[in-house]
Amino acid sequence: MTALEPSDADVATEAATEAAPPVATDSGQDGILGKTHRALSIGIICVVLLIAFEATAVGTAMPVAARELRGVSLYAFAFSAYFTTSLFAMVLSGQWADRSGPLRPLVTGITAFALGLLLSGTAGAMWLFIAGRAVQGLGGGLVIVALYVVVSRAYSERLRPAIMAAFAASWVIPSVVGPLASGTVTEHLGWRWVFVGIPVLVILPLATALPAIRQMAGGPADASEPVPAFDRRRIRLALAISLGAGLLQYAGQDLTWWSLLPGAAGAALIVPAVLGLLPYGTYRAARGMPSVILLRGVAAGSFIAAESFVPLMLVTQRGLSPTLAGLSLAVGGATWALGSYIQSRPRMEPHRERLLMGGMVLVAVAIAAAPSVLIASVPVWVVGAAWAVGCLGMGAVIASTSVLLLKLSPPEEAGTNSAALQISDGLSNVLLLAAGGAAFAALGGGAVGAHDLTAADASHPAAFAAVFLPMAAVALAGVWVATRVRVVRDGV
Repeated sequence: MTALEPSDADVATEAATEAAPPVATDSGQDGILGKTHRALSIGIICVVLLIAFEATAVGTAMPVAARELRGVSLYAFAFSAYFTTSLFAMVLSGQWADRSGPLRPLVTGITAFALGLLLSGTAGAMWLFIAGRAVQGLGGGLVIVALYVVVSRAYSERLRPAIMAAFAASWVIPSVVGPLASGTVTEHLGWRWVFVGIPVLVILPLATALPAIRQMAGGPADASEPVPAFDRRRIRLALAISLGAGLLQYAGQDLTWWSLLPGAAGAALIVPAVLGLLPYGTYRAARGMPSVILLRGVAAGSFIAAESFVPLMLVTQRGLSPTLAGLSLAVGGATWALGSYIQSRPRMEPHRERLLMGGMVLVAVAIAAAPSVLIASVPVWVVGAAWAVGCLGMGAVIASTSVLLLKLSPPEEAGTNSAALQISDGLSNVLLLAAGGAAFAALGGGAVGAHDLTAADASHPAAFAAVFLPMAAVALAGVWVATRVRVVRDGV
């Protein structure tokens, strides 16, 4: 990892020769696509488009890849490996960006993201496939935190809800095109082409985003101040949380008495690391920043853990093709963007707490409704309708937590606080995927790999229900957490 770190001499030279990035201001009329921000906005939205297309395309191809590699019992691990390694990368990226600007972690992250896709696409065994997903996670963790720092530095508080809404809107086209393209490629050329083909898309974001980022958000937040050293303690805690999450995921998939040992070791690593990396009071939903960060984890973890099993459920239980299974979730991209757009309207600012509560109710309802298609008489389109409702809620919740985080963070701490938000997001994904994967495997879910994925197999519906219903309960708990995000001052 030392090869990724800029030397002190390099940073000092850069700080001496490069002016501090401009303070985020706007004329009151200039929007995110106005003259001031146009190039930057287009560039970073292209980066989000890449991430979105990867997520939607890979999710469609995953059931076929898992079956061909004889790893359906490790299906959840293929998703959580990404989040496990991204936990470490998020902390590194936050410190790296606060220290020398977001440009370097962003470039390194996009490169690692592409290399991970190539490794997964050429894997001959499930564990190699999972290793590729882990490399992707390193890249994704670097990229997402760096993007938050860019937004914090280059956009005023007035424009931040709009750029967050644009990020959500950039998922609409991939959510429709991604499953269709991925399913078609998977069925006619093979799932590997889905993975090895996506890295070509790296070229456009790099060419478009980097010059604008260098101009508007490059360098440290204050070039007149000494360059801060890396906080080695936080980096060690980040490594501990990643290792602990990996051990817990392994224990959840193994389901033997011996798995208690790695499970206990994982818990022993995670608990102190979480207490050290997240703001004090996060675990008890203290008002303000701690609850914002906790709510992000509750929302993202419950939704992603459930969504990861939707294509597999539709393919194995209702006999849909990979293309149709992926398309069943396509409309969710549009409603996610709609939810994010709603939160970006100025008139919604005084009602953000109620918006968060309503969003979490929609998420809980959607997750609870999805497994109804395990009943043969329930039409398959119910999943698509439910997921459209859930994505509407997620669009409002995810964008709102991002806006609140940046509102509560001074510029010099944007990287660290953004990393904490993403750690809550990623760790919740890992833990809830581990729990869901363990329940899925314990109830015979891994046996679906013995069947043809194009034929319906109704022998393990309980395995899927054991994933969705607990996640709905977690999402419902998020409604209470949403009541805690408002900071109470002077008893008001």
